[in-house]
Parts: sequence; structure tokens; C-alpha cells
Amino acid sequence: MEENKAVESVKDAAESAKDAVESAVKNVGDSANKVGESAKKALHNVVGDVIPSQPPLAPQSDAHQLKSRLEWGEPAFTILDVRDRTIYNEGHIMGSMPMPINELVDRATPTLAKSRDIYVYGGNDEETSQAAQALRSAGFHHVSVLQGGLAAWKAVGGPTEGIVES
Repeated sequence: MEENKAVESVKDAAESAKDAVESAVKNVGDSANKVGESAKKALHNVVGDVIPSQPPLAPQSDAHQLKSRLEWGEPAFTILDVRDRTIYNEGHIMGSMPMPINELVDRATPTLAKSRDIYVYGGNDEETSQAAQALRSAGFHHVSVLQGGLAAWKAVGGPTEGIVES
């Protein structure tokens, strides 16, 4: 009987120790989560104060706005030239991607995020507007027509490249 009491006492002590360990593990985990959340909030506050969030992209932009974004090194936008590839090769906005209007949606859909800021320009205002509308219809949320296209870009001193431009 004494032996049974001793065994029961050891079992109770073991169970109590197990409960204490489980409780300690839970408390440490909860504390770690709280510290992690606090760190995330602190980082967000610092980054939020240093790097302001971008205003929504307007349906139309002028060359000054785009040049300003480039000069400030703002991330996460793409410039699409929807003119014919031969014309693109002659001269285009430095860093723009060639996507002829007849291939635009098929090429943009698998390569660009739907939430990415996209500036579009073509050979004329009608072509540019058609390209922007095609992208919007394909589900791209932030598409802006670059008013005046390449000519406006050159007028503000924006960098260009290509066979004729060099």
C-alpha cells in the first residue's frame, strides 16, 4: 500500500511537472509572438515615416511625373512601349519594355503583376489609349497613359536609348 502511494505520488509529481513545462512553453511562445508583433509595428512605423506610400496611379500621367519617379528611384513600376518593335529599336524611353499592342495582353499577363504600376506609351494618343484599355480589361489595376509619349519624354530631358537615339 505504501508502495502504491509512493507510485501515485511520483505520477502526480510527473503530471504536475509536465503541466508546468507545457505552461512555460506556451508562455514563452506567447511572449515571442508579442515581441515579434511589436517589432513589426515598430519597423512599419519607421518605414512608414521614411518611405511614404504612393498615391494611386492616375489614369493619365505627364512626362514630368514619370521622370520624377525615376529620379527618386521609386520602385515597382514598369514602362511599356506598345509601338512596333522596329520603331522601338530606333528609340525609346530608357528602361521601357517593348510590348507591341497586338501582343500586349498575351505578353503582359504572365510577366507583370496585376497590381504593378504601369505607364504606357505608343505611337499616338489613340494607340496609347487602346493599349491602356486593353490592360485594364485584362485585370491590371494601375495603368496610366503617358501623355505625349516619347516626344513629351524627350521634351523634359528624359533619358532615351536606341539606334537613332545613340
